[in-house]
Amino acid sequence: MSIALIVGLGNPGPRYAVTRHNVGFWLVDQIAGQAHESFRTEAKFSGEVCRVEIPPGGICWLLKPNTFMNRSGQSVAALANYYKIPVEQILVIHDDLDFPPGTVRLKKGGGDCKHNGLKDIISHLGSKQFLRLRFGIGHPGHRDDVIGYVLNAPTRDEHAEIEAAMSAALEVMPLIVAGEVNKAMQQLHTHI
Repeated sequence: MSIALIVGLGNPGPRYAVTRHNVGFWLVDQIAGQAHESFRTEAKFSGEVCRVEIPPGGICWLLKPNTFMNRSGQSVAALANYYKIPVEQILVIHDDLDFPPGTVRLKKGGGDCKHNGLKDIISHLGSKQFLRLRFGIGHPGHRDDVIGYVLNAPTRDEHAEIEAAMSAALEVMPLIVAGEVNKAMQQLHTHI
């Protein structure tokens, strides 16, 4: 099934712009830039949106929720409900503590992985059956350090690895949007 909505997860505002938790925002910004489109704030969706064409012909919405990470589901559900986008046609891009920087994985469905943004999206959509593009950011080593870790910038080396993973993801984005998920997974998971 083709993708009609790509959601990048992150926290709004300049304070969080370069943090590990904003990896989702980074990639949707790149997608919009490649399509020569700009985001505009839409209060009814509690977020920034734009509509893009991803060659060879996939057209979809991009969304950056203006809610904080823990309330991302409010924004996602508002746009999905307004445009009647089925949950299976949503791709959520987010950071993942379980993978080292430079790792990117595409996954359909699953749990919330203790990610508060995913947890809220699942709650608001009433389903786990959306696609996830998971970018490894590494783990600080102890669970008590997680909040400080995700709300800080990656090191220069980590940033370079994350950027390489994003380049790989951008290469397969046309396949993902066209609904060729298995082909995209095969290419993406053997790339890095």
